[in-house]
Amino acid sequence: MSSSSSSYCTVIGLFLAFLLGGSSCNGQLTPTFYNETCSNVTSIVRGVIEQALLTDTRIGASLIRLHFHDCFVNGCDGSILLNNTDTIESEKEAAPNNNSVRGFGVVDDIKTALESACPGIVSCADILAIASEASVSLAGGPSWDVLLGRRDGTTANRSGANLALPGPSETIAAIKLKFSNVGLNTTDVVALSGAHTFGRARCLTFGNRLYNFTGVGDSDPTLNSTYLETLKGICAENGTGTDLTNLDLTTPDAFDNKYYSNLQVNEGLLQSDQELFSTTGEDTIDIVNNYSANQTAFFASFVASMIKMGNISVLTGTQGEIRLNCAAVNANATSGSDGLLHSSI
Repeated sequence: MSSSSSSYCTVIGLFLAFLLGGSSCNGQLTPTFYNETCSNVTSIVRGVIEQALLTDTRIGASLIRLHFHDCFVNGCDGSILLNNTDTIESEKEAAPNNNSVRGFGVVDDIKTALESACPGIVSCADILAIASEASVSLAGGPSWDVLLGRRDGTTANRSGANLALPGPSETIAAIKLKFSNVGLNTTDVVALSGAHTFGRARCLTFGNRLYNFTGVGDSDPTLNSTYLETLKGICAENGTGTDLTNLDLTTPDAFDNKYYSNLQVNEGLLQSDQELFSTTGEDTIDIVNNYSANQTAFFASFVASMIKMGNISVLTGTQGEIRLNCAAVNANATSGSDGLLHSSI
């Protein structure tokens, strides 16, 4: 590492020591990790996402969700990308992910482009981290220097995914506990929930709020009555639950602070969203009010929390591997007729 890179690493390390109680440089994560080996990694990832956005406006939200769901299970090791094998139970089929997480094809495209430009260099775990930053900044949100140097895990943890991932109908207490279990605090809960300022959700993730909130055919009383009727028009009571609606009804494809303004008028789509503002006495309420009034404060907190989350239980150095295909560990990697191993979802 050059003296300038070492100096930068020291600055980043001190920042993360404040956030995490330890320096990421000890784990060898640094924004300059690929400077010598794949200097255009960020532009390659960003370019693939820009192309994907032309036909899929929600892909940015889907990619950042992959990063979230990866880091909460086994740490940020790319385990969510692995397919089933004789020895691996894919996290894709865990209840919070099954027929829900998406964007694997775009990850395949990114990996293919990177393998062409700099073979065997960039991990799938780092792809998810870079793609998250690119997705946020392309939607008008903040940009940040992504810390890099993660290596990929060689196993998945479906049971862990079933237990660790926050659900759309959970209470604020349950959500805080799951965040705390991976070293994230209340501010991180509120800041990272702000990723719901773009993207879509299926009716089945909030349908109980419309028609059967407490099991007696009632609606969630914290849901704005006008918004309730709008949602009922989208989600039929006895429908399949697969219809989609915007997580942020105000600016659905922009990364801004409108998510928090929506919560203030009881227009949070998921119960877990509205819990941040409607649970009496919760310290999350003041944070929501701050982010609603001050987008700059939200952006700063979001960046800090993303960096913090991206450092959860990372594999570095001789740990893990650099997967040649993101959907399989190297020992099991096989190609399809087009030379690629596809994610199957």
